[in-house]
Amino acid sequence: MFVRIVKLSFHEENIPAFLENFEEIKEKIRNSPGNQLLELYQDKNNPCIFFTYSYWETEQDLENYRNSALFDEVWTFTKKLFNDKPEAWSVDKLVSLA
Repeated sequence: MFVRIVKLSFHEENIPAFLENFEEIKEKIRNSPGNQLLELYQDKNNPCIFFTYSYWETEQDLENYRNSALFDEVWTFTKKLFNDKPEAWSVDKLVSLA
């Protein structure tokens, strides 16, 4: 399993549109084949910055999602709202304590 972390930065006036859209599509993303977890975080010091964490069984599962019509729909809508270039990391989870 690996984790995809994406940093998204929005114009303040676009945050409600982003959150509304995320609410509408989050279950579809979560139900994508190979997705095990989807989380959304908002920065405490800069409310215009968000992070998504998604857990995937394999890198191919993420690639399949990224090449899907769902991703195209999500990204086409979301990228219009940015105030900065998004950043993304794919990382292997080494330790998790709950």
